Amino acid sequence: MKIFNLNKDAWDHAVDEGDNPYTDAVSPEEIVKAKQGDWSVCLSDCKPVPHTWFPELNGLNVLCLASGGGQQAPIFAALGAEVTLLDASPMQLAQDEYVAKREYLNIGIIEGDMADLSAFGDDNFELIFNPPSTMFVPELEPIWSECYRVLSAGGLLMTGFMNPDEFVFDDIAIDEKGVLELKHSLPYVEHETLSKEVLEQRIQNKDMFHFSHTMETQLGGILKAGFVLTDFYEDRRSEEDSNPIRHYMPSYHVARAQKI
Repeated sequence: MKIFNLNKDAWDHAVDEGDNPYTDAVSPEEIVKAKQGDWSVCLSDCKPVPHTWFPELNGLNVLCLASGGGQQAPIFAALGAEVTLLDASPMQLAQDEYVAKREYLNIGIIEGDMADLSAFGDDNFELIFNPPSTMFVPELEPIWSECYRVLSAGGLLMTGFMNPDEFVFDDIAIDEKGVLELKHSLPYVEHETLSKEVLEQRIQNKDMFHFSHTMETQLGGILKAGFVLTDFYEDRRSEEDSNPIRHYMPSYHVARAQKI
């Protein structure tokens, strides 16, 4: 069972279903505002990434990594950046292609694995922007090492990821009863917790499969790859989210790192 292919199909399915906020492309109005200097992009649920985190974006060589959905890449392109987008899901990439054609934006679009950036040479980008996506892959070390390789000296990695502690709770109890019940040991590998019958049903439903990882493999892995952390913040789920975990702890971590 190849989780990469299952999650790829699941994201394609999410676009078809149209009920996932991470598949909603930006509007023409948002592009107009971005060109006028009124813009924001997120690496978590609610808080936008501070503008102070970014260098001058006009002319900057940006890799939007696992960032399909027609959201971040078009904003960067509207701000004048030289944008390349890599994502595993053809349907998510189609969202960006749609916006690019609608708004006459130049976005290089590549279907691929975020752990394999062999399509790019060394020192190729000045910024890598990576929304929460590491929860869908089993290994992080190849991702961070590849990010380091393709960034130029002084280049920035901005990445958001789920709080690994959130995966300790029973998601069925949250969805059906709105309560937090401890169930899983960490690190969490979702497909290994499921019975054969449930696993087969989840595959048929084209559901996504998750990995919690650890802070050691997330932040520690970024440091081991050679980066220096320069900033960090946390974010909670939105008030519209039915998950009660927002009342107790943040669900997202967002890091800014630099290649020295």
